[in-house]
Amino acid sequence: MADQCMLGWILATLFVLFAIYCLVIKKKERGTKKDLLGSRRESVNCTATTNEECISGNVSDADVIIVGAGVAGAALAHTLGKDGRRVRVIERDLTEPDRIVGELLQPGGYLKLIELGLEDCVEKIDAQKVFGYALFKDGKHTRLSYPLEKFHSDVAGRSFHNGRFIQSMREKAVSLPNVHLEQGTVTSLLEEKGTIRGVQYKTKDGQELTAFAPLTIVCDGCFSNLRRSLCNPKVDVPSCFVGMILENCQLPCANHGHVILGDPSPILMYPISSTEIRCLVDIPGQKVPSISSGEMAKYLKTVVAPQLPPEVYDAFLAAVDKGNIRTMPNRSMPAAPYPTPGALLMGDAFNMRHPLTGGGMTVALSDIVVLRNLLRPLRDLNDSPTLCKYLESFYTLRKPVASTINTLAGALYKVFCASPDEARKEMRQACFDYLSLGGVFSEGPVSLLSGLNPRPLSLVAHFFAVAIYGVGRLLLPFPSPKRIWIGARLISGASGIIFPIIRSEGVRQMFFPATVPAYYRSPPVM
Repeated sequence: MADQCMLGWILATLFVLFAIYCLVIKKKERGTKKDLLGSRRESVNCTATTNEECISGNVSDADVIIVGAGVAGAALAHTLGKDGRRVRVIERDLTEPDRIVGELLQPGGYLKLIELGLEDCVEKIDAQKVFGYALFKDGKHTRLSYPLEKFHSDVAGRSFHNGRFIQSMREKAVSLPNVHLEQGTVTSLLEEKGTIRGVQYKTKDGQELTAFAPLTIVCDGCFSNLRRSLCNPKVDVPSCFVGMILENCQLPCANHGHVILGDPSPILMYPISSTEIRCLVDIPGQKVPSISSGEMAKYLKTVVAPQLPPEVYDAFLAAVDKGNIRTMPNRSMPAAPYPTPGALLMGDAFNMRHPLTGGGMTVALSDIVVLRNLLRPLRDLNDSPTLCKYLESFYTLRKPVASTINTLAGALYKVFCASPDEARKEMRQACFDYLSLGGVFSEGPVSLLSGLNPRPLSLVAHFFAVAIYGVGRLLLPFPSPKRIWIGARLISGASGIIFPIIRSEGVRQMFFPATVPAYYRSPPVM
């Protein structure tokens, strides 16, 4: 009995000592944590973020810095954050963007959105499903539907307000605890011995700060002021878009994008909400009629309005009278990167194409999928030269999708523009008639346009099939010397349209990527 009492006292004493020990240690840990937090506040510069968190301004507290939080930047931040990376995003303006482009996401882009886990970003923003295109010319029209039979019923194109979509993706990105978004203007990249170590930026309050990370990804859009040190920016501006919003009207073909082959160039229309239609009038060249003097309104009423379908005519005139007319240059720029240790370009800062086909977001999201898959095997990003060598494969692996969409956009724009040249007129008419044939003649080109079948060889085959079809129309039923000559010029003109675009994209990377050594580059051991 005494032994049992003694054992009980010993166990009770040990329990009390253990409890006291735990209380003392916990108190010490609290004090240590408090001291560490206090010392960190004293040793780092802090800037305000959108959720009022404190972020270091002078130490490397991130794995990746992303410059810009547009479509590419926000989607990339969420993607890398979901993979466990510490991501810091610096965006010039965190208010909702108000753009007249970047409002139509092709089905191929929507599939990439699903692959990245971002499909819910098109919900609750009044996005509209798009099932294809309606093509209008000289009072006739043909409907071109996306080949979606093999996909889930939810898979389709989406059209929406660009700003709502971006804000939705930003919110999704910052919902991850390891993604930090702050407002600031990046003024320069910080370089040390040929390697980008981070960025220098100004906060909203004008404070100059620096941020460091093993990898800096520049996604600051088409007007990027940082890309010159990372690529060879050969920017071309073939035309400008004049944008308006039409209200209280219905398009002739519901849930379809509309392309009117007008004179001098195409006119686009598509829904961006349940009550609004985006209208984009293309004007060739870099000079547009003055809005302030009334020249633009006169041009839209006298030149553009008579070419529109009657269903939207009154709404178009009302939008012109309302006066909310905006313009934007249409830029194209082939990807010509300088592989730079510690840095990478993405989105419109890296590669642009004419927005006629609405392929920009599809290319950006596809690029993010490629980059994510390349970075996933890597735990450490600090060996910048080795990482740079490995990421050269990114430029090759992205080519099939990017080059197909880029080439199609440039070629279609040139074909769809009006021209006094007889051969170009025939090519334009042949394209409309070819697509009107239906079956494989429309399904093939539309699958390329939608990003569902990004195959460069298929693109070239259909493009020259249109040209040959045009020659056949000229030579039947009875060829004449004049028609033979126009047919020869048609083939020559088609070659002159597509081959320069292919050359700028890179013939080897576009058609034979497996012959590029970087295609087989394996993840480095770090």
